[in-house]
Amino acid sequence: MANVDDVKGFNPSFGPETASTYDNSPRGDEVDTVRFLAGFGANALEFAIGTGRIALPLKEAGVDVGGIELSPHMVARLREKPGNEGIDVVIGDMSRATTGRTYELVYLVYNTITNLLTQDDQVRCFENAARHLAPGGVFVIECGLPSWAARRRHQFIDVESLEIDRVGLDVNRYDPVTQILDENHVEISADGIRFGAIRQRLAYPAEFDLMARIAGLRLRDRWGGWNGEEFTATSTRHVSVYEAAA
Repeated sequence: MANVDDVKGFNPSFGPETASTYDNSPRGDEVDTVRFLAGFGANALEFAIGTGRIALPLKEAGVDVGGIELSPHMVARLREKPGNEGIDVVIGDMSRATTGRTYELVYLVYNTITNLLTQDDQVRCFENAARHLAPGGVFVIECGLPSWAARRRHQFIDVESLEIDRVGLDVNRYDPVTQILDENHVEISADGIRFGAIRQRLAYPAEFDLMARIAGLRLRDRWGGWNGEEFTATSTRHVSVYEAAA
């Protein structure tokens, strides 16, 4: 197996091109996500707020929302959308940047914690969330579980789409020692070939639980989805709610 360091260009990139197309493929569970998050209080901070896909409807639901985001290009797209007024965003690393205030809810969704590529940085993210929580506040993480293919095969290709004139492939290499997944979404069509590369550090819920304990948080609830689905051995993701001391 090649060392993941030999795979060039796999750092997460959320530049102008990604920002311009990021909202073209919604996951479809945004309404459920907002409904779940809106139950945790009157104010919230989103780590990796991006283009506001969750923050904007959460604000419409009556929650005062702020954000931290590394990519100014994603924030620029947020600023183009109706209703963005009043959403304060700090440009910076979600594991270190601060807004200078506390919230009843801090949340991090869509596997984004895996964009932090070391265990130390992921721990720092939990610690930063804890610093931003009011007493009794909660830190909510949604993250997928390492797939069977990543655990067993380490190198694999999935067919994401298949049409007469277009094929979408998900090309992956996983290193179980570093827990790094190098992934490239490849689209082949009459218009040419497009690549979407990203690097992630995968982790299981138990490791996140330990990170939470290091940060002074405790696991309050864990679900298999945004509608309170039971978390089981067959779950493909988890929604974990970590609570600060009251």
